[in-house]
Amino acid sequence: MSSVIRNTGYVFDNAGAETQARFAALPRIFDPGTIRHLEDLGVGPSWNCLEMGGGGGSIAKWLCERVTPTGHVLVTDIDTRFLEQLRLSNLEVRQHNIVTDPLPERAFDLAHARLVLAHVPERNMALRKLISVLRPGGWILLEELADREIDPPEKLLRTYTAMMKTMTANGVDLHYGRKIIGLLRAEKLVDVSSEGRIFMWTGRSSGAALLRANFEQLREAMIVSGLITEQQFAEDVAHLEGPNFIMPSPILWATWGRVPLQ
Repeated sequence: MSSVIRNTGYVFDNAGAETQARFAALPRIFDPGTIRHLEDLGVGPSWNCLEMGGGGGSIAKWLCERVTPTGHVLVTDIDTRFLEQLRLSNLEVRQHNIVTDPLPERAFDLAHARLVLAHVPERNMALRKLISVLRPGGWILLEELADREIDPPEKLLRTYTAMMKTMTANGVDLHYGRKIIGLLRAEKLVDVSSEGRIFMWTGRSSGAALLRANFEQLREAMIVSGLITEQQFAEDVAHLEGPNFIMPSPILWATWGRVPLQ
């Protein structure tokens, strides 16, 4: 399998042909909840914000508009090709690996990452690094999926199960989102809390589009490894377009905490 998926720390490489479909679906599904949490944390003018793993840039753009005129946003990714299309005066785009590249300490009022840390083998070290960039009183907001069992009459796609196994085999921790609250408490943050959100994905929805993009990108790896056949893959992709398809997403855990003032 390693010959099919490059060991980059992120199985859904931004260089993949499916990335645009994924980046179109992700904001429609997750941005409303993310923005609600950012608003609840009080993000506003003059805030200095770090958006880690900015992907398509929708949250970075929102942050820039929110913190104007005197605030600043640093958005990073290991592949910044989509972020570089943003043209905002208070935005800095930086190619960055959270594991190996430095960040300024005690420089930010907010550090946010969504669907990033579970893909990083050194995820707990990365989490501590994100905490270290926060000023006293600064907030961290992390959002990660955690898988769950599926119940009738919802559809369990064989390709979905194969995708989860492929991600696990490549170092993704599918339960990491649920662990973060305990990790933040262990790091002595205060006002720590968490929320899990589940989305019901139906045929031809944004959720179905996201699944299809992910399926297509891992198709060869799943088939070569024997987790699924060509026919099973085709049948499951067809289900995503069907009027009767329904399945719950994994749980997206949003977890937040604050560095103590003293």
